[in-house]
Amino acid sequence: MEPLNHPMVWQGMGMVIGVYGLGYWWASYNPMRHWPIVAVGFLGKIFGPLGFIFNYLQDVVPFEFSYTLITNDFIWWIPFFLILKKVHTDYKWRLT
Repeated sequence: MEPLNHPMVWQGMGMVIGVYGLGYWWASYNPMRHWPIVAVGFLGKIFGPLGFIFNYLQDVVPFEFSYTLITNDFIWWIPFFLILKKVHTDYKWRLT
């Protein structure tokens, strides 16, 4: 895999990750109330691994990249799922 030599891409990714961090921070005070932020985060944690699989099957990225998915995505599936399950059962997806 050739190194990416486009600083703008890395700067853009840093901005997106920073914005996600702020959203998670706000949502952490009341995840039930801010469940849309949790839902967007959960979607990102699902689509990230799907993007890896897509690129791995096309030989774009090596298998070793999958190790980052464990701490970056997979461990977050359980808490995000549990929060959204509670939102579904207790709030029926209402925006409170």
